[in-house]
Amino acid sequence: MARGPDGKGQAQGFSLKDQLFNAQTIGDLAGEYAVLPGFDAARFTSEALAGMASRGLLERLDWLADCVEAQLPKRFPAMAEALEAAMPPALSPDKSDEDFGRFIHAVPGILAVRHGLEDHPDRALDLLETATQRFSMEFYIRPFLNRWPDKTLARLDRWVDHEHYHVRRLVSEGTRPRLPWAANIDLDPRVPVRFLDALHADPTRYVTRSVANHMNDLTRHAPDLVVDRLRMWASEKRQAPKELDWMTRHALRTAIKRGDPGALGLLGYVQDRELSASVELTPNPVAIGDALQIAVSLVAKEDLSVLVDYRIAFHRPNGRTGEKVFKLKSAKLKRGIPVTLTKSHKLKGGASTFTLHPGPHRVTVQINGQDRAMAKVTLI
Repeated sequence: MARGPDGKGQAQGFSLKDQLFNAQTIGDLAGEYAVLPGFDAARFTSEALAGMASRGLLERLDWLADCVEAQLPKRFPAMAEALEAAMPPALSPDKSDEDFGRFIHAVPGILAVRHGLEDHPDRALDLLETATQRFSMEFYIRPFLNRWPDKTLARLDRWVDHEHYHVRRLVSEGTRPRLPWAANIDLDPRVPVRFLDALHADPTRYVTRSVANHMNDLTRHAPDLVVDRLRMWASEKRQAPKELDWMTRHALRTAIKRGDPGALGLLGYVQDRELSASVELTPNPVAIGDALQIAVSLVAKEDLSVLVDYRIAFHRPNGRTGEKVFKLKSAKLKRGIPVTLTKSHKLKGGASTFTLHPGPHRVTVQINGQDRAMAKVTLI
């Protein structure tokens, strides 16, 4: 289950914020800062634990930073030096994916923004470069992009060739137009594309996943630019074909759901072809908590690759409907030969993301981004 930085949305009985910030993790952090002369690890642990219970996840990060800052030098250059001295070893450069680091190591980023943004931006960016090799500084680079865009972009231009892939990833992730949970940036979303031109060929999935997510964000602003860039990258052949194919599909996932013709065409799914389609929903009515069986029957008048999605328009008691797109299947149709694609859609009751309500619901079938069939079902 996806979880936000407030710790909400977790399964019953699970607390993300308590898993990330507890006596063990705070004790670990205290041990790291204990290497600093005069740092009272017991005092830090006591103060930090005492303030945790009433705070959410991001508030706990700020509170940890408060407790660390209380025992650091007041002037930022000396503070940054102390923060660097207390850092654990950098994350392994031998890994290639899913090596995010520990949330407790966000503290240097918070203090870099608090005390370095205005008067010491260069030293603060040095600190972020070092800190992101322990925990991603994607949240904390963004205030620098807003306050010092030219200076920060120049630094990112250097980091695309950094020896540590966490720093390279920061270039892509920190400049994403729609970075989840993060503050907005004022930067024209087309500006960071020059970074992606370099990073798309990176050998590590941790970086290329970020590039693909960045491109997916960009499809909301400039879908044609994304399609053109993906075509250009394919022609350059600097990335392994299998990896670039994965990146392309990941980058276009939102555009595909919207039925964007350019995105669909790049993946080989053409529109405006003669095609008959129907959809059958069983059982009907269907009870909340049960599964709805969706059967889509297709016949094409020519050989055709199809990407089949479906949208459910959910009934709401206030009369409004909320739509959500789901994937069904892809297939290659042969001229004149009927094909039926099926899926079992579980109608979960009590989901944390949205609530199902009894009443009429509409299922619309999208084929290569175009609406081709529709049926109604009643939830009871």
